[in-house]
Amino acid sequence: MAKAPKVITKTALRRLMKEEGGANIVAADAVLALMDYLQDLATDITKKSLELAKHAKRKTISKEDIKLAIKA
Repeated sequence: MAKAPKVITKTALRRLMKEEGGANIVAADAVLALMDYLQDLATDITKKSLELAKHAKRKTISKEDIKLAIKA
């Protein structure tokens, strides 16, 4: 199965790694590896959050659903 298209941009992630993470130089393959990881993590958290919202008989994922999914 093909991977989903990238939602997080390389430029934004590289900037985050440099400005917030304190990295001076970031290799392109490092950015891609982190992109894949973060995208998979975000997808997993969203799926768990959706289950929590459905269990509460809601269609909208709330901030609390996200927090609970991260803790789980």
